[in-house]
Amino acid sequence: MTDIEKFNQTIADLESGKVRVAEKVNGEWKVNSWVKEVILSGFRLGKMEDMSQGQFSFFDKHTIPTRRFTAENGVRIVPGGSSVRTGAYLAPSVIMMPPAYVNIGAYVDEGTMIDSHALVGSCAQVGKHVHLSAASQLGGVLEPVGALPVIIEDNVFIGGNCGIYEGTIVKENAVIGTGVIINASTAIFDATTGEYIRANENGQMVVPSGAVVVAGSRPISKGPGAEQGVHLYCPVIVKYRDEKTSGSITLEDMLR
Repeated sequence: MTDIEKFNQTIADLESGKVRVAEKVNGEWKVNSWVKEVILSGFRLGKMEDMSQGQFSFFDKHTIPTRRFTAENGVRIVPGGSSVRTGAYLAPSVIMMPPAYVNIGAYVDEGTMIDSHALVGSCAQVGKHVHLSAASQLGGVLEPVGALPVIIEDNVFIGGNCGIYEGTIVKENAVIGTGVIINASTAIFDATTGEYIRANENGQMVVPSGAVVVAGSRPISKGPGAEQGVHLYCPVIVKYRDEKTSGSITLEDMLR
């Protein structure tokens, strides 16, 4: 099989959900580095092509155009400027509100809502019945090939203007409040235990299952900043999901 044939086959398998950039193995998320390597080869193998439509000018490698869907795919892409790049999987019953963008290698499972101005970055993995609210971003990662992408597990609610980056794993049923930014270098304070959650030995921040996270701050402990009362940004777990929380973020089946 030639390089271009391998690339095209892998892209087809990604779009069908047959293969994924990352998957759970014995309860732990593992990255399939070879898939990233094949995706990256598409940039090398591709030639610049005019993909302009109407009054809008677009130029990209011919190997990586936007995906085209049909009604048979079962994905609702509401009119208004959304785009899905080739090599991304969207399960039947996924909804994209305009404008939104899903990049190559991403996996979005059934019943998930991608709201307006939201971004699902390259290779990000999104579970079932997730709500990615307006203007939120899931960071992408193609390089290095061994780096785990951002992972959002089932039934997670992500509020508006959030940013989840640098291979963060948000475990099932968690709630991320409006405006929360989570990456590998910003510790999360768990107000229910009084402890900080920091990146694990693999450099990934893991948000616990059912955690309700809001934007907060912590004081600088020493130096001129401490003397002047300066605070640093700090996500805070205020509680763990309960019936009241679930009731306030229930997804409407009628929309689906």
